[in-house]
Amino acid sequence: MTTNLGKPIAYGRTAEIYAWHEDQVLKLFYNWYGLENIEYEARIARVVYASGLPVPAVGDILRVNDRNGLVYQRVNGNPLNEIFKRKPWQGNHYARRMAVLHGKLHTSTVTADIPYQRQRLVDKIQHAAALLGHLQSKALAALEAMPDGDRLCHGDFHPGNILLTPQGEIIIDWTDATRGNPLSDLARTTILICGAAETSQIGNVFEKAFVKTIHDEYIRHYFKLHPGGEQEYRRWLPIVAAARLSENIPELEKWLIFQADMGL
Repeated sequence: MTTNLGKPIAYGRTAEIYAWHEDQVLKLFYNWYGLENIEYEARIARVVYASGLPVPAVGDILRVNDRNGLVYQRVNGNPLNEIFKRKPWQGNHYARRMAVLHGKLHTSTVTADIPYQRQRLVDKIQHAAALLGHLQSKALAALEAMPDGDRLCHGDFHPGNILLTPQGEIIIDWTDATRGNPLSDLARTTILICGAAETSQIGNVFEKAFVKTIHDEYIRHYFKLHPGGEQEYRRWLPIVAAARLSENIPELEKWLIFQADMGL
């Protein structure tokens, strides 16, 4: 179909977001993004929604203005990273809310056909061009020794993917979801947040310190709610750092290599 969508209400790496019907949005993908990836996203979104977690409902795949799009329930809210900037005095409160939300997610056992976390990590480590040969071997060996899991893992859980709405927090962007070990998923969040704070992704020195404080409170509260596992979580950190190198983010490369090299 051809229609006047107006201006996008948000932009992403793979798509633009447009208002659709009264209670929906259209995620309109760029033409370079394959239909099979969109079908995969829709399948994952339906699996997660069926779990009862606070996530947007997913609709149909549509062809709009010669591009493929995916309809989602419209969620009126602000990303948690924006709330941190607006209300820094409530930072620890929302860090604890993050921990509650992540822990709730990790109670969900997955039986549906979604990727295994271990295989996803193996693939990433093997395709991390910046990972020197000896580090790649050590990362794969370390991963081999880690325990599996069957819990739902988000794979990209950070404040930008949590919307604060009048009905509570909503978790978005599930394209990296896997079935696996919650402590690996927790380590992924640490690598995402601390990587930003320790590199040029965050430039302001005060903001860097604030983000580190938020992260520390989030981890502290997660293990308060789910005691045990701290040592295993720390063993996951260099493995996850090695895997993140496959994403080819130049400003993170040296920091990620250092994390992997020091921990493996």
